[in-house]
Amino acid sequence: METHIGKTLLKIIKGDITVQDTEAIVNAANSGLLGGGGVDGAIHRAGGPAILEECKKIRALQGGCPTGRAVLTGGGNLKARYVIHTVGPVWFGGNSNEDGLLRDAYLNSLTLAKEHGIRSVSFPSISTGAYRFPIRRAAGIALRTMRDFINEEDYYDEIRFILYTEQLLKEFELSWEKIEKTI
Repeated sequence: METHIGKTLLKIIKGDITVQDTEAIVNAANSGLLGGGGVDGAIHRAGGPAILEECKKIRALQGGCPTGRAVLTGGGNLKARYVIHTVGPVWFGGNSNEDGLLRDAYLNSLTLAKEHGIRSVSFPSISTGAYRFPIRRAAGIALRTMRDFINEEDYYDEIRFILYTEQLLKEFELSWEKIEKTI
């Protein structure tokens, strides 16, 4: 699926985030920034040891990355020049500000990219794997946050949501259809 929001091209596609050719890709990281499973492990494996070394430097300076925040490293061996590492919330039933923290993860990633002059970004579905955030709810938060950011600051050339499974793709497409009806 492709559409425009202002001058920004939005793509929602099934694929592998590690092979995207946008200027930056977003990593659904953990607060320790040392790699892990899922998207995080895949990005660290594909990007090589340079990403981990930069993450270790960030850890030494600030002790990791809190939930909802984002940090930037180089892309190592990836096509993307940068990796934005953000930490989404673990789902605890919706009563621990999970929605707000997920929104912050997307918003802080978009803000950090803009601060570094990055004009194209690929996002995974943050927190919907091991962190168990309900996919439909997460998709709505991700897409509304991105739309609101673009409506305020029509800065980006392209934003992609790269979804690893057919289920994620369908939920994001359905969520976007609902959001489009309210524009």
